[in-house]
Amino acid sequence: MVPPKPAAGSPHRHADPRRAAVHRVPMRHPGDTAAIEALFDSGALDPAAVVAILGKTEGNGCVNDFTRAYAVQALSHMLARRLGTTAEAIRAGIALVMSGGTEGGLSPHFLVLAVTAGEAANPSGALAIGIAFTPDFAPEEIGRMAQVDATADAVRRAMAEAGISDPAGVHYVQVKCPLLTNDSMAQARARGAAVATEDTYASMGLSRGASALGVALALGEVARVEAGGIGRDWSKFSGRASASAGVELERNEVIVLGNSMAWAGDLRIAHAVMDDAIDLPAVRRAVAAVGMPLEEGQVPAAMADCLVAVLAKAEPSSSGRIRGQRHIMWDDSDINATRHARALVGGVIAGVVGRTDIFVSGGAEHQGPDGGGPVAVIARPARV
Repeated sequence: MVPPKPAAGSPHRHADPRRAAVHRVPMRHPGDTAAIEALFDSGALDPAAVVAILGKTEGNGCVNDFTRAYAVQALSHMLARRLGTTAEAIRAGIALVMSGGTEGGLSPHFLVLAVTAGEAANPSGALAIGIAFTPDFAPEEIGRMAQVDATADAVRRAMAEAGISDPAGVHYVQVKCPLLTNDSMAQARARGAAVATEDTYASMGLSRGASALGVALALGEVARVEAGGIGRDWSKFSGRASASAGVELERNEVIVLGNSMAWAGDLRIAHAVMDDAIDLPAVRRAVAAVGMPLEEGQVPAAMADCLVAVLAKAEPSSSGRIRGQRHIMWDDSDINATRHARALVGGVIAGVVGRTDIFVSGGAEHQGPDGGGPVAVIARPARV
């Protein structure tokens, strides 16, 4: 069975140093767990140590992207088999965050996050991981203050689990959130409840936006959130939130990544905020901040082993322009705007880090400034 995790804030949780591990592996299709199982079989990773798996799947990233649910199903059944428990128990205790859409040159892949015992804390600080879940949301709570407040509470609990008391130590918060479907809207109407929107696609943005504002509230990036500002007041945002919506869950799953001197290991994380989709200097700043030296703006090939993961948000600017020049992402009736944005931002980042297996998530409502978004880098600077 999956060993029970001590509750956040329990007195023995932070008694000994912990060590975070991040494994980046490819996938041949959304249901392909072979590369993760190879880590288990080789002894490189204990399945009982896994606390979260992030995945970039090759779907469209929209309401009907079932590659996310397919990947979650495959992962939960594989982990259940490995740990001698049920798929339901796996989904209840491990954050399985799938983000659809690998447009352009982006490569489908998994990021497996694990926590083990560490020998000695790193006095310079090391990667720390905290996980928390909200309760399931009623359809009428999605995209509204109930989701904002529940997400903020989950972020605070995840920070406590990670042993991070100062919000400045948090560099990236991944949230997987639900969306509205025709069925869930019908259920709400049958109870006499009104939902935030009758448009299933628009519900993705409202859910992501409410989740991001919850992160901003918890981290002190905004002092307060007004109900009328969700999906409207773009001056309020988080520079460290990344939210992805899907049909495969009804709650928010929150993963806090930061640095802590109470953790062991050689991994560190840093972040920057892209002001627009082609803000290459911001990517360079994030790479440099994590301790990766740059050579003419590029990460040398010799540094490939040091770079563990890159995570970013992508969103077309609402003005329809990038630095004064018109873009057509919102006007394309054939390809969804967020798909254009993922391809564009993915190409910009790949040109800096020399990799295409980058976790670029579309839909950055209240996640960075309009048209921009956070970018975070996890690396092993000690090996540079």
